[in-house]
Amino acid sequence: MGWDHCKSGRYYSRSRRVNRRVVREYIGGGAAGERAAAEDAQRRLQRQTAAAARRAERQQWQEADAALQAFCELTDLLVRASLLVAGYHQHARGEWRRRRHVDNHQLPTSSRP
Repeated sequence: MGWDHCKSGRYYSRSRRVNRRVVREYIGGGAAGERAAAEDAQRRLQRQTAAAARRAERQQWQEADAALQAFCELTDLLVRASLLVAGYHQHARGEWRRRRHVDNHQLPTSSRP
């Protein structure tokens, strides 16, 4: 898109895609070219504004997701610690099971008989 020069002066043309091919559309010079150039500039500005808004929204979502991920990791750590203290173990990185034979050395001092 833009202004092109030839022997008789300058003219405005825009490119668009038709059936996967790029086709140049001749608009003309003078007032028609100026009007088309202003319209294209306005559309370009709207697209850039919309893209900036999408980027800002994506950034906000990423920040919120990072905070949520940190919270989830912390709660997972607390649950693991609570289950270990309660005498459970994780079998083959899967489900949590109660230990059948609990050593008195592994229990906290407050729960010893």
